[in-house]
Amino acid sequence: MIFPLIGLGEFSHNEWNRLLKEHVVSIRGGQVTQVDYDGFLRSREDLRNYLADLSRVDRPQFNAWGKSEQLAFLINAYNAWTVEVVLTRYPQLESIRDIGLFPSSVWRKNIVKLFGDKHSLDDIEHKMIRGSGLYEEPRIHFALNCAAIGCPALRVEAYVGVHLDRQLEEDTELFLIDRSRNYFLNGKLYISPIFDWYREDFENGWSGIKSVSQFLSSYRKQLGLNPEAYLDLQRDNIPLKFLEYDWSLNRIVAD
Repeated sequence: MIFPLIGLGEFSHNEWNRLLKEHVVSIRGGQVTQVDYDGFLRSREDLRNYLADLSRVDRPQFNAWGKSEQLAFLINAYNAWTVEVVLTRYPQLESIRDIGLFPSSVWRKNIVKLFGDKHSLDDIEHKMIRGSGLYEEPRIHFALNCAAIGCPALRVEAYVGVHLDRQLEEDTELFLIDRSRNYFLNGKLYISPIFDWYREDFENGWSGIKSVSQFLSSYRKQLGLNPEAYLDLQRDNIPLKFLEYDWSLNRIVAD
């Protein structure tokens, strides 16, 4: 089979891009998105065709790409397979966590077909992306979508290598602007538990940043920090409080 290409050697995510534009609704300028899973059900054959195309990529082909193309591929694979997993139980589903409980949680099920083998969603996130040592990119936590309201928005377009840095930066800014997830109040910074769960990723020296506080201080405008709070945050002098995570399904809510 001839693989769809973009430019020289890059995998085409056009089908996933089309599905996202048709079945994901952007709210508050992209701070939040809601997913039309009923629409995805109607387009499930197209989704499965895209997943099949992903599965046909072998390791040598993947390894020949640049890091941005590789990372875009893995993020898209994670998000597309998450939608497919939800569809296996939708509409009788209130939360993706209902599909499986620890230690056999939905993220540990070997359902993802990639590189000639079956993997789990955790394998993509924690082994292929975070554990590979190749990317060292904390902003992936604002791009990977776990089908929950508390999760960062599912971007209404596919990730592509040539635009990946801009896309990740936009995702990060939109997430931090959202006051339902992150806000400063009475001398304390209330933030998503993502910064607690993946603290080490924000301490690995990306762009010279070695702490969660330093990472957040670089987004002073998005967090709405005044100059004094900004300086205190840079010095790790602002208490960080982690909000509860809403695991409800990120489906479209009727008015």
